[in-house]
Amino acid sequence: MSTADELMGLAAGLRRVVRQRLRAELPGPALRGAQLELLQLVEAEPGVGVAAAARSLHLAGNTVSTLVNQLVAAGMVHRAIDPVDRRAARLSLTDAARSRLGRWRSARGVLVGDALARLSTADVTALEAA
Repeated sequence: MSTADELMGLAAGLRRVVRQRLRAELPGPALRGAQLELLQLVEAEPGVGVAAAARSLHLAGNTVSTLVNQLVAAGMVHRAIDPVDRRAARLSLTDAARSRLGRWRSARGVLVGDALARLSTADVTALEAA
C-alpha cells in the first residue's frame, strides 16, 4: 500500500470515528457526512444555489437537491426562490442549523483536543509539521 493510500485511509477512518462519537453526544437526528458538508457550505456561502453547491461539493446536482430536500424537511435549511432567476433556489441556514453546527464544532474540538492531549510532544509536532 502506498503512503498516499495509507494516509487517505487513516483520514477517512478518523472522520468516521469522530462522526460516530459525536452522533452519540449531540441531540437531534443524526446528520450524514454529506448533509453536514452541505450545511457547512451554506454557512460559508449564504444564498448559494443548488448548482453552485453541487460544483463546490463535487456532487451531482440531483444528489445536492435530495440533500436540500432532506435538510429542509429537518428544519435545517431554508430554500427561497431567487428573485433574479425564479427557476433557481437560494439556500440559507435556519437558527436550528446554526445552533447544531456550533454544538458540533464545540464537541468536535473537545473530542479531538482530548485525543491530541494524550499524544507526546514529538507526535503533536509531527502532526503540526504535516
